[in-house]
Amino acid sequence: MCFKMRYSYIIENVMENENTHTIFFDADFNALPGQFIMVWVPGYGEIPLSLSCTGKPKAITIKAYNEPGMKLINYKKGDKLFYRGPYGNHFSLVDGKKLIIAAGSGIASMHPLIDDNSIIIESLKRASDIIFEKELKGRAIFTTDDGTLGIKGHVIDALKNVNLNDFDMIYVCGPELMMKSVFDFLKDKNVRAEFSLEREMKCAVGICDSCSVSGIQLCTEGPVFTN
Repeated sequence: MCFKMRYSYIIENVMENENTHTIFFDADFNALPGQFIMVWVPGYGEIPLSLSCTGKPKAITIKAYNEPGMKLINYKKGDKLFYRGPYGNHFSLVDGKKLIIAAGSGIASMHPLIDDNSIIIESLKRASDIIFEKELKGRAIFTTDDGTLGIKGHVIDALKNVNLNDFDMIYVCGPELMMKSVFDFLKDKNVRAEFSLEREMKCAVGICDSCSVSGIQLCTEGPVFTN
């Protein structure tokens, strides 16, 4: 169990959209796609954040929907980022073709998986919510609630038009209602799929049980689960 708090210096803060930023920081720990770190925001405590880049440099992508997030997106180059981890298991890595299904900021944890063998289905409320725009456009199928980008509708509306047999692995992350709809859609299909669940956490090492779902601790047994 690792409670050691470390810090790294921020290299760059990239604004993805109005309230989402990607913060790159200089760190030398090893991590795999799907793992997360606990970031300490002085005055606010710790929050779990998936690594949106797992190589060098590392990165986290933050949507500022609460006070710690608002604080983090205003960090500047040279500021210290305090964290511990990484924690959790990771996505299974495959060499073949991948289908990545995300809603909102759920794409952040799967960002390290994106390559030339990836197709992405990204569900957004509106076109202005897009993140990683340069990488996604041209390889992504978008759905939006208001129809301002791609298909007007939700993930399943796009998924119905995809040949699932073309893919060696399907990765899913986003709001739980979205993931449940994808799980139900896939359950009678002969496909491999992994789902990453997100929860607020306190310890991240299996002690506090704050992230428990039906007796399963997301921090130690997850956050990635197979279908």
